[in-house]
Amino acid sequence: MRQKRAKTYRKLMSLYRLSFGFREPYQVLVDAEMCRIATESHINLEKQLGTVLQGSVKPMITQCCIHELYLQGKAQQPTVDLAKTFERRKCNHKEAIPGDECLASVVGDTNKHRYVIATLSQPLRAQLRLIPAVPIVHINRAVMILEPPSDETLKVKRQAEQQALGAAPSELAKMPLQRSDSAYRKKGPKGPNPLSVKKKVIRTTGPSTPRSGVGEDSSVGDKRKREGEDEQVATTRKKKRRRKHAGSAPTPVAA
Repeated sequence: MRQKRAKTYRKLMSLYRLSFGFREPYQVLVDAEMCRIATESHINLEKQLGTVLQGSVKPMITQCCIHELYLQGKAQQPTVDLAKTFERRKCNHKEAIPGDECLASVVGDTNKHRYVIATLSQPLRAQLRLIPAVPIVHINRAVMILEPPSDETLKVKRQAEQQALGAAPSELAKMPLQRSDSAYRKKGPKGPNPLSVKKKVIRTTGPSTPRSGVGEDSSVGDKRKREGEDEQVATTRKKKRRRKHAGSAPTPVAA
C-alpha cells in the first residue's frame, strides 16, 4: 500500500475511534461475495483487512452468508473452507435469509456493536451509508479500499462536537456540513519554489525617475536641507570676517 493511502486510512480509523468508540481488534463482517473474490484472486483476506484498517482485525461471518456459499455447490468448496476459518457471528435467523438482509439486520440502525462491513454488494453499501459510523470495505480491481465516511457519519460527529461545546439543537441544523478529513480535498498544481526562482532584473535605457510620489518628496526635502546648510555656512563666514576686521582696526595715537 502506498504511503499516502495508508496515511488517509489511518486518519479515517482515528475518526471512528475518537468519535464513535471503535477499538482493536476491529470486528469485520464479511459477506459471501467478498470471500469468493478473495479465494479467486488469492488474496489473504485477514492480512489485507489489517493493512487497510491500520490495526488488528477479527474477521467474522454470519450463518446466512455461509448458507449462500453452500447453495453455490461444490465448486465453492475452497471459499467455504475460508469462511469456516472466520469467527461465526450469530444472526438469530431461524431460516436463512439473503446475505445483504442478514448483514443489515446485524448492523441495525446505530451499529452499536461497532462492526466494519466488508462487502461487494452495491445495494447494501448504499443502505449502510445512511447509517452513521459504519466503515465499509470493498475490492476494486483486486485492490481493497476503505470508503470515506458518509455524510450521515459526519453529521452525527458534528452534532456531538457542537453539543459538547454547548450549542443549541436549532443552531446545529443551520450549520453547513464540513468534511473533517483533508485527505479528500482536491489539490491543484503546485507553483515553483520561490527560493529557486531568479529575481527579475529591470533594465532602464533612460534616466531613472522616481516610481512614486514618495521618492519625489524625499528628493525635495534633501534639496531644502542642503540649501539651509549652505545658508548657515555663509552666515557663519560673514560673522568671522566682521570679527577679523574689527580686531585689525588701527588704534588712535595721542598727540
